[in-house]
Amino acid sequence: MTATVQAKGVGAGFGDRELFTGVELVVAPGDVVGLVGPNGAGKSTLLQVLAGRRAPDAGTVSVSPPDARLGYLAQEVERLPDETVRAHLERRTGVAAAQAAMDAAADALGAGEAGADDRYATALEDWLALGGADLDTRLGQVAEEIGLGVDLDAAMTSLSGGQAARVGLAALLLSRYDLYLLDEPTNDLDAAGLDLLEDFVARSEAPVVVVSHDREFLSRTVTSVVEIDRSLQRVLVYGGSYDAYLEERSTARRRAREAYEEYAGRRDALAARARMQRAWMEKGVRNARRKATDNDKHVKAFRGQTSEKQAAKARQSDRALERLEVVEEPRKEWQLQMSIAAAPRAGAVVATARAAVVERGGFRLGPVDLQLDWQDRVAVTGPNGAGKSTLLGLLLGRVRPTSGDAGLGPAVLVGEVDQARALFEGDEPLADAFARQVPDWTGADVRTLLAKFGLGRHHVPRPASSLSPGERTRAALALLQARGVNLLVLDEPTNHLDLPAIEQLEAALEAFDGTLLLVTHDRRMLETVRLTRRLHVEDGVVEEVAAG
Repeated sequence: MTATVQAKGVGAGFGDRELFTGVELVVAPGDVVGLVGPNGAGKSTLLQVLAGRRAPDAGTVSVSPPDARLGYLAQEVERLPDETVRAHLERRTGVAAAQAAMDAAADALGAGEAGADDRYATALEDWLALGGADLDTRLGQVAEEIGLGVDLDAAMTSLSGGQAARVGLAALLLSRYDLYLLDEPTNDLDAAGLDLLEDFVARSEAPVVVVSHDREFLSRTVTSVVEIDRSLQRVLVYGGSYDAYLEERSTARRRAREAYEEYAGRRDALAARARMQRAWMEKGVRNARRKATDNDKHVKAFRGQTSEKQAAKARQSDRALERLEVVEEPRKEWQLQMSIAAAPRAGAVVATARAAVVERGGFRLGPVDLQLDWQDRVAVTGPNGAGKSTLLGLLLGRVRPTSGDAGLGPAVLVGEVDQARALFEGDEPLADAFARQVPDWTGADVRTLLAKFGLGRHHVPRPASSLSPGERTRAALALLQARGVNLLVLDEPTNHLDLPAIEQLEAALEAFDGTLLLVTHDRRMLETVRLTRRLHVEDGVVEEVAAG
């Protein structure tokens, strides 16, 4: 069974701030809807409203049929204490809840409770529809297909970010919902995982609504785009592919700006004309008073008529101004203003590894022979668990080699987004947490810099931990700018940035004149960012490949 969800006049807010209003949307079988917009615009909120997890502040959401099973997969994998991978998958697929309902109905049936037989039949139908009958068999098959590589009885809290992402992917591949609502399902997935996710969405008979920052994924999967557009101050629905949406959005914004400029020009011209006509009228009155000694009644009448005519023209201009249809000015889009390379340049050699080997448990990286030079722009790619993070740690001096040598060159000032982002996870207000890292800065300077990174008056007084992952990433980028670095390390930087910020980060990286180490699975970013070298890591082996 598949389902249809319909939103009519839906609005929602966060605290006293309105996120969106007047959403009109129908998601039917065969639809793959991409939900896009800047961080904090309300994408996850809208997804929760469509999923029935949150009631809208205005409007209605209806699902047909009413008993359809909606699968909502949240942005961050929820790891419950003492929950195993197997139990997590049973919960995420809805099978655990269906099993519990079936057990409760069976107990009620055994106790002879009225209506228990109907409850049991309904619970059994749900359990079967959600795939409970063959879940164990399919679980092993899916785990092998995606290379899960973890014990199904291991605790979820023991998994790495990449492993947790694969468990999330497994939950999706195992699920049998009637409609899917996916919040950032591409986070932490490698190329193989992204291929599996794209194949699942393409083959799904059930409709899909997805929030994603992965532009290539959106380009390959969605049939329409819903944008929470702050510049136009409304929610817009674009039919067609993601690439068609980009073109149509650009056209819509250009036309909105042209319409406003035409309106503003007409408004200003009418206002100026009215002012001039009043000035002429007042000048005529003054002249009439000055020459009041002239007894020629014809001259007096002419001067009076002239003033009246100017007054009438001024009133006519005022009425034309009132009748002018108001066009709201589109908001100027936030622009990431990053110029990180403020630190003095490092030496000619930034980092080296000479016959370096790292051994951890059963994993081995190397031997690695590598030299990173000043102004190298290096992308590091490879599947999850291949050793990319270990290679970074080796080059940055955080991981000591088991044999061989590795480390940084002289005068290297490292800026890592992940480390900087970790400083904004406490309960301290964002402005205070940031100010502690730059003690010589004034409060006004701190707020000005944060605003340049899209963190304005609604963000700075909030506990840093209450910010979205993307907002914490922006704060981290702002801190790197404040400190100044000459080796910029970006490890999956697009995981928590919204689409506008990703595009602006790519543009900002073009102006960075230090050394760049970029680890990413984002296919569009690898095509867009100017690179001089590319390293591929797989099974602990580091190979240099063509940068193109």
